[in-house]
Amino acid sequence: MQTPVVQRHVSILDSCTTVRACSIQILAITIARHACIDGDLSTAEDLLTQDINTNANNHTCYAHRSFVMARKNDWDHALQDAMKSISIRPSLTGYISKGIALCGKGHIPDARATFDVASMYTDQDPQILHFLLLIKAIAFFNADQHNEAILLLKELTTGCPNTDVLACCVVQAYLGVQLGIRALDGARHEEAADHFAAILNSSALSWILPIHSMYEDLVVLFGWDLKSLQLTAHQKSCHAFLLAGKLQDAVRSYQDMMVNIDETTKADCLEWSNAFTAKCSVPFLASGDTALAASDYDRAIDLYSAVIDLNSASDAVFVKRSKARLGKMLWDDALLDAQKVIQLNPSSHIGYKLEHAAFHGARRYDEAIAAFKMMLSKLDNAPDTETRKLRQQYLTPSEVDRAIRKVVDTQLDNSPLRVIDTTTGLLCDREMQIHAFKTSVEYKELLSSAITHRDIQMKGVEEVVMSYFQYVMLSHRWEGEEPLLQDIQGKDVYKLDPIGGIKKLQSFCKTVRDLGYRWAWSDTCCIDKNIDFERQVSIKSMFDWYRHSVLTVVYLSDVPPLSKSGALAESAWNTRGWTVQEFLAPKIIIFYQNDWTPYLDDRTPNHKDSVAIMQELENATGIDRRAIVAFRPGMRNAREKLQWASTRITTLQEDIAYSLFGVFGVRLHVDYSEKKQNALGRLLQEIIAQSGDITALDWVGKSSDFNSCLPADITSYEAPPCKLSSLSEDAIHTSVSSLRGVVALQSASNLYQALDHLSAPRFAHRRLHLPCIVFPVTEARRRSGHDQNTYTYELKSDGLRNLDITTEDKFTPFSPARPPPSWQTILLVRPWSRHLLGLHDNADDTQSVDNWSAPEFSLHDSPAAQTGPIYSDSDSRALRLIVNLGQPFSAFLLARQRDGEFKRIASDHDIIAQVKDMASISYLTDIRTLEVL
Repeated sequence: MQTPVVQRHVSILDSCTTVRACSIQILAITIARHACIDGDLSTAEDLLTQDINTNANNHTCYAHRSFVMARKNDWDHALQDAMKSISIRPSLTGYISKGIALCGKGHIPDARATFDVASMYTDQDPQILHFLLLIKAIAFFNADQHNEAILLLKELTTGCPNTDVLACCVVQAYLGVQLGIRALDGARHEEAADHFAAILNSSALSWILPIHSMYEDLVVLFGWDLKSLQLTAHQKSCHAFLLAGKLQDAVRSYQDMMVNIDETTKADCLEWSNAFTAKCSVPFLASGDTALAASDYDRAIDLYSAVIDLNSASDAVFVKRSKARLGKMLWDDALLDAQKVIQLNPSSHIGYKLEHAAFHGARRYDEAIAAFKMMLSKLDNAPDTETRKLRQQYLTPSEVDRAIRKVVDTQLDNSPLRVIDTTTGLLCDREMQIHAFKTSVEYKELLSSAITHRDIQMKGVEEVVMSYFQYVMLSHRWEGEEPLLQDIQGKDVYKLDPIGGIKKLQSFCKTVRDLGYRWAWSDTCCIDKNIDFERQVSIKSMFDWYRHSVLTVVYLSDVPPLSKSGALAESAWNTRGWTVQEFLAPKIIIFYQNDWTPYLDDRTPNHKDSVAIMQELENATGIDRRAIVAFRPGMRNAREKLQWASTRITTLQEDIAYSLFGVFGVRLHVDYSEKKQNALGRLLQEIIAQSGDITALDWVGKSSDFNSCLPADITSYEAPPCKLSSLSEDAIHTSVSSLRGVVALQSASNLYQALDHLSAPRFAHRRLHLPCIVFPVTEARRRSGHDQNTYTYELKSDGLRNLDITTEDKFTPFSPARPPPSWQTILLVRPWSRHLLGLHDNADDTQSVDNWSAPEFSLHDSPAAQTGPIYSDSDSRALRLIVNLGQPFSAFLLARQRDGEFKRIASDHDIIAQVKDMASISYLTDIRTLEVL
């Protein structure tokens, strides 16, 4: 028996590992063999037929042609050639060809027997036997005997000595790929994916050996493409996952393939790669767009990333992923995508728009604004009209800056002219504040966000500006050497020697800074008192500054730590004139003890919300705590407000009036060369001129040189206004009824009309034009008194009951028997107020909302008229007026001067007068507007 030719191939790996592959070399080294390897089966058949024709007894050629016919699936001729070979001479090659042919024809039992016979021709060489069994397994697999083939492979791998493991792995991998391909062709996509995954995840394809040459006989026998086996497995795996709807797995499989193949192979499969990534990208993009629209940013990022990982992404995909990352606030990642967009499409504005958004989100505002400018440039230079139109949606940074500046200027109109920057310790004027703002993060963030909209959201701008420029005011008592502007200008207050007022200023600034506020104001050093304009503006605006402050800190230098309730009331701070507006004006206030801890350890953010502290302040000042909490400037309750300040003191006498400018809401010139009486007179003159409220004339004491109807000192308001008893509504009704039939209604109506047409009190050139009801004094008797500096007179007047007055003014007594000089006239007058008409005055409702108490009308009896019903019947209104005029009232005593004008004769107490008989209307008809010096 002739043994077949056997060739052993040995490959040395890593100079120490030897892997042997044994094969039966089919067709030896012939042209026919090369034709089979190249797949040119017709040529191979022709060549072998020629050899047979040359030598009809060449059994090897018949066996070889049988292999070729099997490759062509011509199983009948394959079996004929195999049988012919065996008939000429039985051999291993002949029986292998017969076994393959029988498998092809589906004669599996006969094939098993044939392969068993073939084993007899292996010379018991284990390697040849191993290779024979591999061929058997492959033939059975091709005959759809998959289980038997796989089982045989397992037995070969684990049970046979001297097993060629590599050969088993090659066959196992190839058969696994074939199973996957068949499942794929049968639309069993998940099954196919499982087959390919199992092969790729195993070590079957992990070799780096040239298996296509080592196992070339497998190519000859079965037409296997071993060169591209690994690539085929990867590509088929990608398709299987894709068709199974497992997009993520498809992408991972593709990525694994790209990692494991060399550059040459990548180039060879470029067309396939492009087609596959395009197929994957479409569903990924669609799903990503859906996720982005639903704000499912994580999923959108994953889907767009999958497209990008497939190397099939255009700039549009990076645009979408950048948007998703912006939505997720992944600023750095979004920025990278935006820059990639710019790289891929540098002429487009979109990349710069995304870059701006990413920089803005990352709080890199300078870079954001620069990116935005580039975006505008791209829009301006866009080649198409539609893109250029997009430019209209945006503003330039300079346009937004101008809009912000207007808001800043408006904000600073209600702010101090100078403040201390608590972060740097430097005194800043407004321009320095604005410069600090324009270099701040807050400004850059605002600018970066505002430029993205054509219509600036001014509310947002105002909120940012208001927040940045909010300031804290200091209310304190000057003591010792306080630092002036010149002492701190250009210096860091924190680095100054902490003594006296400097230490207080430093502590104030630190407190403000610790509370989270940047700007602080102190009256000692934040006003340049050498500049008259600045001093004027500061005094006139100070109430508003306190009003608009975010917080006012009240420092009680004489209240020690751990003080109990009552210490605030005893503080000298409560005696100062300027401090009235400093606790009335602010909406938020905190009292601090001398160690800069909160008073009573009350750490609430606003002590105006503390009932206990506000009650203590009310007890100390006499101001209703509701007025302290909700105070609003204005003329209403002028007499009461004057009483609040009547016990206060100021270093400069004029300041007692100036400190009340804001309380009454007036802006008057400040002149420290004028005297106290002049300053107070101008204030009172303005109050009466603006409001017509004559309660400011209700005082006792010494007359002012400014005008005799005004007091010389604010202490004249210390005594509460005279409160006269008023009639009940029932008593008024009774009195009105008693007058009917007694008083001529026409006369009463005429009186009502005359008083109704009187104008309000007014000042002109320091002269008070006072509308009033006049009662000429007919007799004045001087009584002896105990005080040499005052004079007491008993006065008589037609229509009034007799009364006494005490005054420092001396005049000559007179009587009908001894009439006064022709130029001298003494009058008792009732200052007129429209409230006596019983009409509702809307001005009372609109002047101010500080309605913490009922208005006082101490110069006339009016409460009943205020609370009573409004009558439409003119006769009833006239009679009610007469009843009111019949009640006691606070009168003025006026003395006519030689030039015909009048002066008020001041009294040390209220002059209370009353008509004798309210039915005697004739005594009420002397109605005049007198000019009082």
